[in-house]
Amino acid sequence: MKGTLDVLVLKALTWTPMHGFEITQWLEGRSDGTLGVQDSALYQALHRLEARGLAAADWGVTANNQRARYYRVTDAGRAHLAAGTDQWVRYAATVTDILTAAAGPA
Repeated sequence: MKGTLDVLVLKALTWTPMHGFEITQWLEGRSDGTLGVQDSALYQALHRLEARGLAAADWGVTANNQRARYYRVTDAGRAHLAAGTDQWVRYAATVTDILTAAAGPA
């Protein structure tokens, strides 16, 4: 579903501001390693979210003393996350209903 990565990134950022590698680790940890997010896709999503005002970023220093941009969710991002979550849950339920339906005429 279009926009899924954006919603997942916003969800990660509701926990705490994070830099890109932390977001990737969070998503992989929450999915038991089944969600592999490519760096290019993640950074495109972060730039898209920032351009739309759904996330904001500041420069900071990581635990191993590296300079990095830390992203945080904005109020508009929280509203978008709530709407996107509702939309995703409805979509997933519909697909599940279709895939688990007994064979036969519609």
